[in-house]
Amino acid sequence: MEIKPITTYTGKVVPLFHDNIDTDQIIPKVHLKRISKTGFGPFAFDEWRYLEDGSENPDFNPNKPQYRDASILITGDNFGCGSSREHAAWALKDYGFNIIIAGSYSDIFYMNCTKNALLPIVLDEAARHHLAQYEEITIDLPEQTVSSKDQTFSFDIDPTWKHKFVNGLDDIAITLQYEKEIEAYEKNIKV
Repeated sequence: MEIKPITTYTGKVVPLFHDNIDTDQIIPKVHLKRISKTGFGPFAFDEWRYLEDGSENPDFNPNKPQYRDASILITGDNFGCGSSREHAAWALKDYGFNIIIAGSYSDIFYMNCTKNALLPIVLDEAARHHLAQYEEITIDLPEQTVSSKDQTFSFDIDPTWKHKFVNGLDDIAITLQYEKEIEAYEKNIKV
């Protein structure tokens, strides 16, 4: 998966205001048969997204024409609760989301997002409802703000995760920054 830096990002918004959306609702266990991180997008929110006949549920916000191609999901509290499956972050990323704005996250899901180039932002309910009124919003990660046309909200993020997102780094890329030191160490170890 290519990791693109996030500095200033403007994207289309889709609201999905439910609290306690768990990883089984994000990616049902029946779809966990893949061995790669890709290909899960068509199954994201499967039970809400599709009707029994396999057609799209017209009442599910991401299926509505005005929300097609949204890359920013605005949702409720305790997003990503339930099991620790990393597949949930993979499914959301593969679906096309780059940023999730929620009231809170499960700790494990939050970490899975940060490790998979899916920026999790925490904002209070009033801010989320305000932002959901707009077709597009802008995230300025260096300044740690989310803006609509008429209002800006600040958010917190750990400096380590901010550095990774701003520079488009994952754990492997960070490790490779120490390649010379690793090679020097390997030359000195005895087998």
